[in-house]
Amino acid sequence: MKTLIPAFFVVGAVMALGSAVAYVTRWPLAPYFFLVGSLLVAVAQWFTPSEYTSPNVRRLRRQQALGALMLVVTGPLMIFLHGNEWIVSLTIAAVIELFTSIRLPQEEEKARQAQKGK
Repeated sequence: MKTLIPAFFVVGAVMALGSAVAYVTRWPLAPYFFLVGSLLVAVAQWFTPSEYTSPNVRRLRRQQALGALMLVVTGPLMIFLHGNEWIVSLTIAAVIELFTSIRLPQEEEKARQAQKGK
């Protein structure tokens, strides 16, 4: 399972990015590939275990789950709304995911140092 979760994340991220780019070309299957890719990314993030229980790490994990949920919501917006409304949810998801990808390793390192100090 430890090797399956990172594989889900990589495959899902490539599918989501590629299909978001392909959506611009009006490829009819792009929203469906985006939805599957975003689901794989969300599953990988939700099932990645965290060994730290500090309040900051838990908060960042919840924010990461919110970003993954917004990424999943973007898929149905691409399917049912044929305008550019999906760009808003994708942008919100991207900002949240970028923030947590920067802050989460920093907070985990702080928690690791605090555990060593005990």
